[in-house]
Amino acid sequence: MSDLKSQMEEQFITYASYVILDRAIPDVVDGLKPVQRRILETLWRQNDDKLHKVANIVGQTMQLHPHGDAAIYEALVNLANKGYLLDKQGNFGNIFTGDPSAASRYIETRLSELAKETLFNPDITPTIPSYDGRNNEPVVLPSKIPLLLMQGAEGIAVGMSTRILPHNFTELLDAQISYLEGKNFKLFPDFPTGGVMDKSLYDKGWGKVKLRAKIDIIDPKTLLIKEICYGTTTESLIRSIDEAAKKGKIKIEEINDYTAETVEIEIKLPRGQYAEELLDALYGFTECEVSLNSQIIVIKDNMPWETDVNQILIHNTENLVLFLKKEQQIEKDRLQNLIFYKTLERIFIEKRLYKKIETVKTLDGIHEALTTSLKPFIKKLLRVPTREDHDRLLQIPIRRISQFDINKNQDEIKALDESLEGIEKNLKNVKKFTINYLKTLSTKYGADFPRKTRIKAIEELDKRAIETKDIKIGYDEESSYVGTKVSGTIQFKGTNFDKLLILFKDGRYKATNIPEKQYFDGLAWVGIADKKTILSALYKHPKTGHLWVKRFVVDKFILDKMYSYLEEGSQLIAISAKNDQKIEVQLTSKTASKDSKTVINLGDIEVKGSQTKGICLVKEKVKKVTLI
Repeated sequence: MSDLKSQMEEQFITYASYVILDRAIPDVVDGLKPVQRRILETLWRQNDDKLHKVANIVGQTMQLHPHGDAAIYEALVNLANKGYLLDKQGNFGNIFTGDPSAASRYIETRLSELAKETLFNPDITPTIPSYDGRNNEPVVLPSKIPLLLMQGAEGIAVGMSTRILPHNFTELLDAQISYLEGKNFKLFPDFPTGGVMDKSLYDKGWGKVKLRAKIDIIDPKTLLIKEICYGTTTESLIRSIDEAAKKGKIKIEEINDYTAETVEIEIKLPRGQYAEELLDALYGFTECEVSLNSQIIVIKDNMPWETDVNQILIHNTENLVLFLKKEQQIEKDRLQNLIFYKTLERIFIEKRLYKKIETVKTLDGIHEALTTSLKPFIKKLLRVPTREDHDRLLQIPIRRISQFDINKNQDEIKALDESLEGIEKNLKNVKKFTINYLKTLSTKYGADFPRKTRIKAIEELDKRAIETKDIKIGYDEESSYVGTKVSGTIQFKGTNFDKLLILFKDGRYKATNIPEKQYFDGLAWVGIADKKTILSALYKHPKTGHLWVKRFVVDKFILDKMYSYLEEGSQLIAISAKNDQKIEVQLTSKTASKDSKTVINLGDIEVKGSQTKGICLVKEKVKKVTLI
């Protein structure tokens, strides 16, 4: 059993590590998951500036990817719909409606100009063997743009998940420039579906944003939804509006979806409803308003890294400086080699050094003769020629020697020297060179990626206030019917969230929902169960027969459960909800010819709970009690 336990632990850790590192969580360097990186690498290898069938790219990617073609196809379509790295031709689905893409054999794609310019350089790309050892694949691509923040990412792994919201291309580059210049910067999401965003709780990616659809009022009876919230579709939005209408949250006459390349959902309103009044209800009860939480976990140096968007941008910017420095150093070495070979070639031909090897019969003798003849010119060369350099000189054809143009050679070397001077200048101030590189990218591609989501403060909606409706409740004293459809002698106001408090003549009470029309037998009093109304009940005590009074508030109840507010057997005389209720009590006199009368103010009596006992008001025999 212990062996099985240890084996399960080991295998589970291996599986969890694989899912985290190789499937679900993107790498901070290039912002890609492995399947996305393999798709882009395949497109780079196949690149000829022409469109490729997606089915072909999926098949070629399977040489690098150990999973099936369906996963590759889905990842490719998703990557293409981000709008940055792939050019599309054909039906790749619709991010607004949620419609799926066409089959892979019918659609075509290729790398975008932005991708080709910023993602690939074999000279600085680390590689590892593919899953079957037949090919090499990149560990990460040397991305020169903050791709992770541009595209956003979502992934669920074992024990962790990530959700990074997409940001605006130009704003990210501007933030990188600000960082390099030592200035502060702020980043906020930008969604391809547009809408209006409240970023007050974003907190560098460790909070949330509130999104609203863009709704235009065409006329008092017509609303038009032009942009939807990220993560929703027109289908899910319309469904949420229908459900809200069925629940009575909103009232609409009809809804029409005219969405094609852009969102266009028309809402028609019925009689008595107006567009201005419906806006808050749409935001409160439908997908016209959503909140998106952000949780940032990425892979950094083969380990999960919990961070924020600012730290990701800083990491990407520092990587960019490193990548550009490496590229400039490689270009410097290449130029120096070109200058060396052109100079060596000119010396070899101009000084007729080839004449000195014509009589030498052995290869070693030729190399020795070349070494000796080149010694006086070593100072003009960037380095000492090697045996490989000698071989290159010996391969120059006679025709080229006879047609050699010294002036042209010197012009070429001069041009290379000027280029080398520029490279060395860039290497001396890599930060400035990086800033210029970012400004060039922004100028070249910035117009293609304008901000689509507008930033605006959004007030918190009180859904209960939006939904609350004033209603009139009627009570017919003769028939004992109560409800919204009762036109009785007593009318009072309430809301659709209120409950009714019903007091019966037998000393019981209950709270219930407001009905349209309902009969209550033995009804003594009815009102809103607001938990603050003070009630005064006059009654005859069941044992003594004396006049008792009870002032109380019903502040606790379970809906439709019956309670008692009087002792069993008590006879209710009158009930009132007035705070300063006065009564006239007429006593039966034993001696006088006329009965005595007294006025009592019930407001002077202490208010107690509904389950407590009342107090004796009059011990004499009472002839009549009148409410004043």
